[in-house]
Amino acid sequence: MNIAFCYENVMPARGGCETYIADLSRRLVADGHEVHLYACRWDADSLPRTMRYHGLSVPGGPRFLRPWRFGAACAKALRESAHEVTIGFDKTWGQDVLYPQGGLHAASAMHNVGKHRHALMRAAARVVKQCDLAHWSFLQLEKKQYLGPDRPIIVVNSHMVAGHFQQHYQMAPERLRVVHSAIDPTRFSHSDRLKLRQEFRKEWGITNDEVVGLFVAMNYRLKGLQPLLRAVALLPRASPFRLIVVGHPRFQAYARFAGRLGIAHRVLFLGPRRDVHCCYYASDFLVHPTFYDPCSLVVLEALACGLPVITTRFNGASEFLHPPREGFVLDNPHDVPQLAAYMLELLDPYRRLACAEEARRTAAKWTFEHHYQRLMDALAEAAAKKRAA
Repeated sequence: MNIAFCYENVMPARGGCETYIADLSRRLVADGHEVHLYACRWDADSLPRTMRYHGLSVPGGPRFLRPWRFGAACAKALRESAHEVTIGFDKTWGQDVLYPQGGLHAASAMHNVGKHRHALMRAAARVVKQCDLAHWSFLQLEKKQYLGPDRPIIVVNSHMVAGHFQQHYQMAPERLRVVHSAIDPTRFSHSDRLKLRQEFRKEWGITNDEVVGLFVAMNYRLKGLQPLLRAVALLPRASPFRLIVVGHPRFQAYARFAGRLGIAHRVLFLGPRRDVHCCYYASDFLVHPTFYDPCSLVVLEALACGLPVITTRFNGASEFLHPPREGFVLDNPHDVPQLAAYMLELLDPYRRLACAEEARRTAAKWTFEHHYQRLMDALAEAAAKKRAA
């Protein structure tokens, strides 16, 4: 098939949807499909050599306007093309398939309020959100995407997100295709994992007897870094534990917070890493106490690396887990004592080993190949619908 992707920036080193687009495009090209990318910026070195690029020039401006401008540029460019099927991954419209990997803005905004610890702060955040021009702009854009005259096939990456579509837009279930996210396991197929683990732990000053928890995110607040640091402060001082924080370069405020909690010596802030796979190898479990994640790829990456996982019920990827087999699912990210208790359980080497074995088995049950075949069914359905029209 001749397939077109629409996404504003595709820099796979940043993770998330951008990494997924790279994984998917490689698999499509390997299968002989012709893949096009409509974007403003991309890292060609991280994408297939035969991928075809269509650069879109979108003027700058306020945050609330930029998605509209990129969406309009995509729609215009696609009208002048002839692809068998087109896919939009974010705030675009007019494609044959919409695959909102970031979930619904309406749901994200609701969960964002929950990151505040106190009820008064949550109430204030709701008031501020109601006055936010970008919030109202993105809500209107979502209505254009999903409730307009064009009825694309909608692919969602978890049942949680499907529920959000039904809750916020009364979407009929037959319009939704649930295709859980997946990662390309070849990115974690190094035969020298143990060597890399030892090298990186030595470089970071981590001893062999220390148990390492890993936190990977760009949005530290939404993904629950603050309650995680509070939970680390509740762990017994004598326990040999270290937390590695990977993601956004601006971590200084959290480093100071760790200092105030008296745990600065237990937290290692690494910022952005191109070799994030080595962070998984150097760690013993993933802790991701997120307030909202449609289907976190870091959870899938951790499972593929055989790491136990602690996450929350606000993460669509929790649908892969069967607590306490592969780890634990927290009901409330603010429940710091419970989070600390789950981490304490994974400090036990026998519990951690049992969870690691289950993590590998779970990762093997839902592979990128399974995901790919389900997605191709949706693309074929969209292509047939387009031909019939």
